[in-house]
Amino acid sequence: MPEPRDRVTRKADLMTALTAPAADAWVATASRDGGPHLVPLSLAWVDDSAVIALDAASITARNLGTSGIARLAVGPTRDLALIDVVLERSVAVDEDATLGEAYADQADWDPRGLAGYVYLVLRPTRIQAWRESNELAGRVLMRDGAWVV
Repeated sequence: MPEPRDRVTRKADLMTALTAPAADAWVATASRDGGPHLVPLSLAWVDDSAVIALDAASITARNLGTSGIARLAVGPTRDLALIDVVLERSVAVDEDATLGEAYADQADWDPRGLAGYVYLVLRPTRIQAWRESNELAGRVLMRDGAWVV
């Protein structure tokens, strides 16, 4: 088992993962009646927020529109970040050229021009990151929307 990283190193590793080309995340939401929903989606990190693109009629978009919250999981089992987010805004894919360009540049696909698709801009409120059990202590890197590192 590798030696545990300090929080500064964990944050640097996390930012590398979040800004990597073709980054992906598992996105967990729940319906009003509590039914869970989990899907993998392409992710872009834009202006300290996670951005996903999807059909506005999808279960994930509807759940986020109703609850305003989700949890993202980024990385493999042994180098994981869990990111609790709140929906900051929903933008039709052709309404914000700057956001569209930033998303397409990182996500490795371009939803612009797809009818009914939106970008959901998700502001992180809590971030945890760890590799192994020896990193469970100190795994919280962000709390209440502020970095603790």
